[in-house]
Parts: sequence; structure tokens; C-alpha cells
Amino acid sequence: MKNMNWKEIKVSRDWTHFLVDGNLAFGRKFKSVLKFHAPGLAPVQNDEGWHFIDPSGKKVIPGPFQKAWGFYCGLSAVEDESGCYHLDPRGNPAYPDRYTWCGNFQEDLCTVRDRDGNYFHIHLNGRRLSPANYRYAGDFKDGFACMMLPNGNFKHIDRNGEYIYEAEFKDLGVYHKGYATARDERGWFHIDLEGKALYGERYSMLEPFYNGVALGEDGNSKTLVLKTGEFYPL
Repeated sequence: MKNMNWKEIKVSRDWTHFLVDGNLAFGRKFKSVLKFHAPGLAPVQNDEGWHFIDPSGKKVIPGPFQKAWGFYCGLSAVEDESGCYHLDPRGNPAYPDRYTWCGNFQEDLCTVRDRDGNYFHIHLNGRRLSPANYRYAGDFKDGFACMMLPNGNFKHIDRNGEYIYEAEFKDLGVYHKGYATARDERGWFHIDLEGKALYGERYSMLEPFYNGVALGEDGNSKTLVLKTGEFYPL
């Protein structure tokens, strides 16, 4: 089959095959498929396990793997008998280490879990971002990541693995345009890059700001929360 533009290849609603212009691609279905990602490869599952195909439907990284995910930042997370790790588009391991779980690379950094249950981030070459271990590590977004500390609280780190403020929170969201959701003993609110609350009110549910407005809930009714902490019932 002639190579198609991988950006035009869509996944079916049941995630078992690919579509081009609404028609079955490659003339076959699979047990499961995931989307094509740059450089134009997609993970698919057959009876033997997972492997990768190119935009012509040809098997290019045979595996088989117990699980495989799409390419992010040029690497794909896979799992086999040795554990979890990342592959380059030629099917070569990006580093020698193996983990019990791997995330997807975001902003050239990826969260992983070692055999002792510790979470931390690694670079594309497998080198650790920092020697610190965490109970959980979130993806990087806009240069920051949420980390669950050994005591169960949360803080944000930067791309150097350094904390960006002193405060600790019961829960955290990712930074979006300089603001993040945070939770303390009273409830949810928004913080700035210094970890400071933007207002004194607290909410039982709160979303990130969308053009200066965030959907929240005060326990009685849904509200639109502004940067000032003012709210308007929906």
C-alpha cells in the first residue's frame, strides 16, 4: 500500500482500526490501535502482542510488546518481559534502565516508577532530572510539574528539579498561563507562581482559568470564579 499522510489517518470509534476519509485503512482491523504520532508511527495490537506500523500499514518495529504507546518527543513507552522503557523510531532502547511504569515524554522529560515504587523524572537519554524520590510525579507543562512528596503533600518543581515555592498543598493542578489550582484544608483555590493564593475564598471543585474565568462549585451551586474571587451562579 502506498504511504499516506499519517496526519490524515484517524482512529475508529472502537479503537480497533484506522480510517482514511471514513474508509477502512490497510484493509484490516486489529485487536486494538492507538493514534499515529510523529514521526508517523502507530502502535497496534494483534494476537501476538503490540508492534508499530508506518503510514502504509507495514510493521516497522516488530516487538512484540506487552504494551506500547505513541511517540512523544521522539520516543515511545513500551513494556516487555524486562519491564517498561522507551524506544526510538528505529526500535532501539533510549537507555539501559527498566522501570515498573513509564509515562510519555512531555517537554523532553518523563515521569517513571522504579522497582521500589519511587517516582521521578528522566531526560530523553534516561538520565535522572534529580536524585529526589517522590510518591508520585506528574507530567511537565509550561516548564513545571506537580510532585507528591513522601508526606503526601504536593509541590511544583521546575525543569531543574527545584521547588519553585516553599508552601505545601493537599492537592495541586498543573500551571496554565501562570496559575494553578491548589487545595488546602479549606478547599480549592488558585495560586500564582510563588505559591500564593489569588483570593481568600475556597471551593469544593475548581477548574483552571479559561480567559480569566474558571468553573467552580461552592458546595451549593456551580459558579463562575473570577481572578478576584468573585463568583456568579450559573
